[in-house]
Amino acid sequence: MESNLRPLTLGEILDRTAQLYRTNFLLFAGIFSVYAGVALVLNLLQIGLGVLLKAQHLAGAVVWMTVITTGVNLLVLFLLLGAATAAISRAVAWVHLGEPATIRGAYLSILPRLGRYLWLMTITAFRVWTPFVLLYAGLIGTLVYYGGFKGAGTQTGAVNPQNAAVLVVVFLAFFLLLIPVGVYTTLMGLRYSLAIPACVVEDLKARKAIRRSIELAKDSWGRIFLLALLVGVIKLGLTGLTQFFVFVLAFKHPGQPLGPGVLALSQVIGFFTNSFLGPIWAAGITLFYYDQRVRKEGYDIEWMMQAAGLTAPATLPSASVAPAEAGEGQA
Repeated sequence: MESNLRPLTLGEILDRTAQLYRTNFLLFAGIFSVYAGVALVLNLLQIGLGVLLKAQHLAGAVVWMTVITTGVNLLVLFLLLGAATAAISRAVAWVHLGEPATIRGAYLSILPRLGRYLWLMTITAFRVWTPFVLLYAGLIGTLVYYGGFKGAGTQTGAVNPQNAAVLVVVFLAFFLLLIPVGVYTTLMGLRYSLAIPACVVEDLKARKAIRRSIELAKDSWGRIFLLALLVGVIKLGLTGLTQFFVFVLAFKHPGQPLGPGVLALSQVIGFFTNSFLGPIWAAGITLFYYDQRVRKEGYDIEWMMQAAGLTAPATLPSASVAPAEAGEGQA
């Protein structure tokens, strides 16, 4: 049991995240590989269906197939992402406090409350991303209504001057509104960033977890933003490096769709990069959650007293699952 908790700088949180990830790589990557594996299967099925429809000379049905399968994929992956994120937070909490953890134990501990975690993610996603979605929906709707760049005008292909003027105004409004919407999205994301670990560790309901996140994250938005920025740069860099061949092929053959073999290879590589990169943010933000509790509530003293047997154990839902599974290894 870890009893030397103390306030950490951002650099120390990053070092601690790297240390935990390095020493528990199979645990964290194994947890997230469930999500990445299902994503791989669904994407390969989508590619295969596209090839089959084209072979049957049903190219027109490919668009509808893509729309339908993409919707199904997003729904399934949203559910799995919620489970994987909560399981990562649970595993990080166990490991950070010196308790044993397994892949199976992490998932078993969060399954009884999976609906709560998914509802929490739904609420936060709605509050954070609604302005962004509405802004883009307005732009796309305007382009469709006025013909976009295809020219909704004369038979010679000339753009109707009135439509062109409307499109210019819409684009200017879009880019002007993009700044405040981006600021709003960023700030709301920072406010709610600690909601998942608070919900998992403290066994809070969704709305209470949101209020808890707002309370803990207050006055630390800058540190959380830097953490998110660094993690984002790492993910973007490694993803760009592993998928570089796709960009090269697309550049060499502009206007031509990539072959199914290339797309399938890209998805297989994406499985490994997702399994490797996926847990980083969840691990880092869970450590940040503990650091905020130490700074604002003296959680380090509370935990030392608990380790000495002076207080009742803190609420850790299903915490007994991990020790029970400890003898089963990492899988």
